[in-house]
Amino acid sequence: MISSSHEDGVVILEMDDGENRLNGNFVEAFAAALDAAEGSCATALVCIGSGRFYSTGLDLEWLSGEGRRAAEDFVFHVQEIYARLLEFPIPTVAALNGHAFAGGAMLALAHDARLMRSDRGYFCLPEIDLATGRPLTPGMIELIRSRLAPQVCHEAILTGRRYGGDEALSCGIVESACSASTLRDAAIRRARGLGGHPRKNVKRIKTQLSERVCKALRSREHG
Repeated sequence: MISSSHEDGVVILEMDDGENRLNGNFVEAFAAALDAAEGSCATALVCIGSGRFYSTGLDLEWLSGEGRRAAEDFVFHVQEIYARLLEFPIPTVAALNGHAFAGGAMLALAHDARLMRSDRGYFCLPEIDLATGRPLTPGMIELIRSRLAPQVCHEAILTGRRYGGDEALSCGIVESACSASTLRDAAIRRARGLGGHPRKNVKRIKTQLSERVCKALRSREHG
């Protein structure tokens, strides 16, 4: 589901569960992978998917079935993952190898930097078109606002536009768009370039920068 490896001081988390939908098992595995990364001597972290998908977000099928009773708590646990990444004591880089939709797009936004494959895959916040009508929570809105320029934020949320790699780059959603064959190495280089600072300083400054967003993410308030 999530494998971990190390390369030149960078811990690499590879999500390999099909569409990498966020359900109970996946979020538990992701949290455990973050625990291991934080307990290691890594100086930075890269999170990448496999195949056609980075992550397509909340597993709506699971939430309407097995996870129905725990749906509210589960969304809270997902938001805690976002908050934890925002405050993580080493720099984090999301390598979007494929589609990043909804909660998966927000997972990418919670990282410090984003790179995206240029020739395939979309970044999309499609909640406006979801048949379930599940709204973005105040914490999710704050996360998106904190990462995207106001006009891009408005367009992405209100229209559900799908941004390809080059479009995402031009809109400032990602900082680099590259080929599939170079994405992993480019993300590792970027992570290595961000790393090397004292963890306690990184943690303190990231916590200060994301204080408002993390407070909203950790609130039980819903949209």
